[in-house]
Amino acid sequence: MEFVIAVPARLGSTRLPEKPLRLIKGKPLIRWVVENLNRTGFPVIVATDSVKVKELVEDIAPVVLTPSDLPSGTDRVAYALRKLGKIPPFVINYQGDEPFVYKEDLERLISALREGADAATLATPLEDESLFKNPNTVKVVLDGRDYALYFSRAPIPFPRSGFFTSPLKHIGIYAYRSEVLFKFTEMEPSPLEKTEGLEQLRLLENGYRIRVILTENFYHGVDVEEDIPIVERRLK
Repeated sequence: MEFVIAVPARLGSTRLPEKPLRLIKGKPLIRWVVENLNRTGFPVIVATDSVKVKELVEDIAPVVLTPSDLPSGTDRVAYALRKLGKIPPFVINYQGDEPFVYKEDLERLISALREGADAATLATPLEDESLFKNPNTVKVVLDGRDYALYFSRAPIPFPRSGFFTSPLKHIGIYAYRSEVLFKFTEMEPSPLEKTEGLEQLRLLENGYRIRVILTENFYHGVDVEEDIPIVERRLK
């Protein structure tokens, strides 16, 4: 097995309590995520601290119960990966609140790792000015080879004299080399990470390179109540 898709899911969301259990068109959110990932044919595991989540998906994917005190979904993924009999070289951390899945984007993430990237993630053109200025929408700027220069909640790049490049919305789906993932969880939270509240900055501050794959596919995670009707309109 070259890679596995690990889905971290916890019940302790502050903005949307018990988020994985929330019904989207009559089906729990976590069930949407896992079912859509299964349609890719790729191996999927769920990493959760909740027996309720386990019971919702254990018929369609292996589940690893994780300690509830792990600090992040990334730590949850690393914990689950260590529980596998044989650790694959690559892993995709697929957020448990992201119900939209596109096989071609997952394949491109893995291809970036094969080509030598330490980690890879997704971004899409951001045309809505309100989202550009919204701190809940994470933006990313790239170098000439599509590696991340910086991620921020601030509107970057700042258009002092107009835009000469399209602003990009970051999509929080990550592919890692397994050894990079384990090193990541051993590092202390970095100053920029703590300032922005963005854990991917820990990798950049420690010299790792994140390849950014551009996509025009529709993604919309469920973070707050207002996201639910948006997602329901697009899900089939």
